[in-house]
Amino acid sequence: MRIRPLVADTSIVVALTTVAVLLGQESARQGWPELDPFGYALVALVNLPVAFRSKAPLAVLLLVHLVWTVYVTAGYWPVVNSFAPMLMVYTVASLRPARVSVPCAALMSAVWIYAGLVSEGAAMASVVGQAIGFPLVIWRFGSVARRSAELARQLKREQDERARREVAEERGRIARELHDVVAHHMSVISVQAGLAKFVFTSDPATAHAALSTISGTSGEALEELRRMLRVLRAREEGDGVPDAPMPGLARLGEMVERVRAGGVAVELRTEGTPRQLAPGVELCAYRVVQEALTNVLKHAPGAGAEVELRYQPHHVTVSVTDDGEGVIPDGVGTGSGHGLIGMRERAKLYGGSISIGPLREGGFAVRLTLPTTAQTASQGDDAT
Repeated sequence: MRIRPLVADTSIVVALTTVAVLLGQESARQGWPELDPFGYALVALVNLPVAFRSKAPLAVLLLVHLVWTVYVTAGYWPVVNSFAPMLMVYTVASLRPARVSVPCAALMSAVWIYAGLVSEGAAMASVVGQAIGFPLVIWRFGSVARRSAELARQLKREQDERARREVAEERGRIARELHDVVAHHMSVISVQAGLAKFVFTSDPATAHAALSTISGTSGEALEELRRMLRVLRAREEGDGVPDAPMPGLARLGEMVERVRAGGVAVELRTEGTPRQLAPGVELCAYRVVQEALTNVLKHAPGAGAEVELRYQPHHVTVSVTDDGEGVIPDGVGTGSGHGLIGMRERAKLYGGSISIGPLREGGFAVRLTLPTTAQTASQGDDAT
């Protein structure tokens, strides 16, 4: 249970004052003058300022030692009022650097030795030993507390920075998902809408097919956006990720058909034995193929493209190549677009490699290789 500093310090003042008063009543038995009203007033003046030790530690320490010196000079038992100065040395050492706290500890030692000098029959060897030992131990505890607090603050800053980085990475992943979903589906819808408008009166069958493609593509886009919103809502509320299926390699055929309907001659070829992969790996491969075909649809609408999916014992490879026919020169990416950056980030997230660039014989190629080991897949899934 957290207690406000002023309330805690006030409780400490009450405890210190009570102990000082009870100890002062033993002064006569210890061979010292009994506390009179002036002595009790000095006891109060030494202990009451401690209530403000957190707000002005250095000023309170100087005031406490000043009144304690007056108390000692008046001939009262020095031990009665020694607890507040000890606490203030600890407080300054725990809140201020050594260049400030060490002189404060030395001040306490000086007052302690002064008390021994003005007291009759004091064993100075013992007094000097106490004057060195007590402030040194108290200062050490305060210094350790200060370093511990600094380490805690540093750890808190590092945790906050790590949280900010995680938020930024999460936003980046969300942005890539939105880019992949919106860019691909809207490109298909745009091409089909243009086709339907062009042949609306001359070829109603083709226009009807284009409108059907628009309907199916928009429905699929809405479903993927809903899935993303469910995932985000589940994370925000602390629930588990919903069981809505994510796009995977099994749906490459649907994507190819959709792009083919947009006017790009796309062929899909699969090598090796298809097998179930980690959901994150399949989503990564699906999104890379989706982005590559979207770029063909936008920048080379007259080109022919080929999607090759190859299953290997420990890897899966997908490649998308086009022949460069019908390319729009001004629309060819330079390798620094958001979509290409998203491809590289996805490959990096799942421990894979990707090559993106033009072919010598013309055209453009994207080749992604992803490891399919259980460890890599689980890491990628957790990150997703």
